Amino acid sequence: MKGKLLAYRFYILALVLLNIGCDQISKKVVRKNVLSREYIELIDDHFILTNVENTGAMLGFGASFSPIIKVILLQVLPLLVLLILLYRVLTKKTIGNWLVVAFAFVIGGGIGNLIDRIAYGSVTDFFQIRLGVLKTGIFNMADVAVTFGVILILFLSVFGKKISI
Repeated sequence: MKGKLLAYRFYILALVLLNIGCDQISKKVVRKNVLSREYIELIDDHFILTNVENTGAMLGFGASFSPIIKVILLQVLPLLVLLILLYRVLTKKTIGNWLVVAFAFVIGGGIGNLIDRIAYGSVTDFFQIRLGVLKTGIFNMADVAVTFGVILILFLSVFGKKISI
């Protein structure tokens, strides 16, 4: 039983670290190779690579907040939430495998963006999708991880068993 629990925890931490690693490596490549605000069409005008530093949260929310409010709302509070969530996922024994995957993506993506906020004072965003009327904001791999995790949690809550964490 102890070996199963250890393997379970290793699996969770590996998924979290994989998400953080993919995010941080992609951001490092963009910071090194793409000029600020450069506009590179990867697939026509549908998939764009750029380099934008976001000093706020999603879509720039909070960029104009005072420095202390930004630290509290964009660093301290997210860190506490992510640590509590990671603790709960690591110690909960009755959580389903897909829910573990979902939370690992949310935690890993959240930590990826948090690393940027703490280390650089901003988050590096670099992808944009434009498909007719569908146009995304500029995002990064951490955003993809968090979005995938949240969608999976919503899907499991609607079509799966009852979720509690």
